[in-house]
Amino acid sequence: MLRAVLEFVLMLIIARVFWRVIGGIMEGLGGTPQTRVREGGVPDREVPLTRDPVCGTFVLPDRAVSLTDGRQRLYFCSTACRDKYRARTA
Repeated sequence: MLRAVLEFVLMLIIARVFWRVIGGIMEGLGGTPQTRVREGGVPDREVPLTRDPVCGTFVLPDRAVSLTDGRQRLYFCSTACRDKYRARTA
């Protein structure tokens, strides 16, 4: 019984490796990368990050707290960092 379970797990691992290799070859031949989804629903693609000028944390512009300072748009990780920046530049 234990041997059958171990053989089944081994076959699953081999099948997964096989399909990963075939998928990589097909992606390479197609020229356009497929979008994969990583753990937590985050897409596996390059996303431009911006740096919070107060604490230095890198944030996604879509999810960040933003502030327009003159002609420049700044992105912050939280409202606390935004308020610290406002107090510092005022």
